[in-house]
Amino acid sequence: MDKKLLDILACPLCKGPLVYKEEDNELICKIDRLAYQVRDDIPVMLVDRARELPADEEV
Repeated sequence: MDKKLLDILACPLCKGPLVYKEEDNELICKIDRLAYQVRDDIPVMLVDRARELPADEEV
């Protein structure tokens, strides 16, 4: 994930910062506990496509 792109991206739900989780190829919103998939280096920033993180999963 390009560092410059990561700096300007925000969670579409809360507008908060995102963290890139390389091993899962996802952008994580810690506030909403959502994971946005990155496909072919393009983040899929749709709330209805985001994966909800279980309470026991560390972010």
